[in-house]
Amino acid sequence: MRVLIVESDTARAALWRRHLVEADAEVVLATGQAEAARTLLLAPVDVIILGVALAEGSAIAVADLAGYRRPEAQIIFVSGSHMFTDGSLFRLCANACAMVPPDVPPADLVALVEHHGRPSRG
Repeated sequence: MRVLIVESDTARAALWRRHLVEADAEVVLATGQAEAARTLLLAPVDVIILGVALAEGSAIAVADLAGYRRPEAQIIFVSGSHMFTDGSLFRLCANACAMVPPDVPPADLVALVEHHGRPSRG
């Protein structure tokens, strides 16, 4: 499974990456919109962990690009604010599957990634 983490907090991203790699995921890190866009244009991803408050660029722009170029990729949004707590994010982004706080336990995040990143059985 290929995971793209788009997060400005490099320590947090490294923590998540370590736990995902231990769960046999292939992980690519991006600290902002430009790096995330390059990854989305060049390679498929199964799950995107996307920080809402990026230091560089816009998380919504990353989600829009993912929806267009990688519609199969599920997005787990990470937000510590009350923005989008009304569920509007799920109406804005067709491939949004979850929203978690920045202090989500890494094991819980891994479980979400594994759940949403596995191929559908139909």
